Amino acid sequence: MAIALHYAARSDVGLVRQENQDSGYAGPHLLVVADGMGGHAAGDVASSIAIGEMVSLDGESPRADEALDLLAEALRAANNELREAVEHQPELKGMGTTVTALLRTGNMMAVAHIGDSRAYLMRDGVLTQITHDHSFVQSLIDEGRITEAEAEGHPQRSLVTRVLTGQHEDEPDLAMREAHVGDRYLLCSDGLSGFVARDTIQAILAQADPPGTAADQLVELAMRAGAPDNVTCIIGDIVDLDKDEPPPTAQEVVGAAAEHRVTTRAIPVTPAEKASALSREARGTDADEAERTEAASLVDAEPPTRRFRWVKIVALVALVLAAIVGGGYAAYNWSQQQYYVGDANGHVAIYQGVFQKVGPWELSHVIDKSNIALSDLPEFYRSQVASTVSTTSSQDARRLVADLRAQSIQCQSTKATGGSCGTSKP
Repeated sequence: MAIALHYAARSDVGLVRQENQDSGYAGPHLLVVADGMGGHAAGDVASSIAIGEMVSLDGESPRADEALDLLAEALRAANNELREAVEHQPELKGMGTTVTALLRTGNMMAVAHIGDSRAYLMRDGVLTQITHDHSFVQSLIDEGRITEAEAEGHPQRSLVTRVLTGQHEDEPDLAMREAHVGDRYLLCSDGLSGFVARDTIQAILAQADPPGTAADQLVELAMRAGAPDNVTCIIGDIVDLDKDEPPPTAQEVVGAAAEHRVTTRAIPVTPAEKASALSREARGTDADEAERTEAASLVDAEPPTRRFRWVKIVALVALVLAAIVGGGYAAYNWSQQQYYVGDANGHVAIYQGVFQKVGPWELSHVIDKSNIALSDLPEFYRSQVASTVSTTSSQDARRLVADLRAQSIQCQSTKATGGSCGTSKP
């Protein structure tokens, strides 16, 4: 029996992020999702490089005995290109990307995976995760230190322990799976799996909707959950060529790797965005409202005397200044209830406030400086701490510092024995 893939790919920047660092690809033989990371523009570059190196696999279906080797070779090529990109553009240092890929070969599916993007299989109404997260929280689950329910709300659930970064030790998991007619595969970034409940995902996949419709519904659910991260999902259905419609032949490229990007209006969620929004309100919205009120009164009223006009102007200025001062105080007061972990003279430190300036004034200050040197951390921890990691409370910040201390000790021990540290991402 000859089988084929019916597929669809969708990606959205989400409601918070300013750029889409996810990339996705879907074709007749290949499905791939890549979640880039590494700061301004670098995440876009990393995920696009990974997709660009892998699309060449989507030609004729490879032999089963060579499919895994082809996937591994493509990922090595992507990893080498990441390293070369950093060598030519040092500002990209610290970038990386997850990759989760399925390559169809006859009646088998070759799976390659690195990072915390996921692949799921829906078979006979049962949803199974067929990849294993390379993340700090997953390691805690594996060690029995926390439950899967506790992992869902863990403050460090975004910390990854293995991704493509250009380092030689960045090796993916590889596996072969038998494909059955009726199977439905979902590949997704953590912008979906981290914010839409597994039961809800299963309910959507269990419906008989075409892949495109199901993918649209999953993205919409992530939006309803607030979509604080980029959202990318790819759905592939295994069909019988003798009974079903011919599969699509058009390749679908989405996210950072696509020429056209889907964007949505950002809403302020991070501390810096909220403080900025409050400041804009104080400077603009209240002032505009006052000016509209003033304009309306000038139209309706009799021509005032010069003295009365000056009184109104002074009153208007006072009103605007009061709005600015009041809004600015509210923004500052809110900012001082926020915390983040960042760099303080080469060491990990906890800050109170937000990583932002208003003129010459800093909106944050160090409340606890650790003895953890940034140079003792893996590259991803180092780059992310350098660009700050927001936390929900001072307690969460202290827990993160404790995790960083453990990673620092492990990294120093590894270096002492001649090894190199793994890469991780807050």
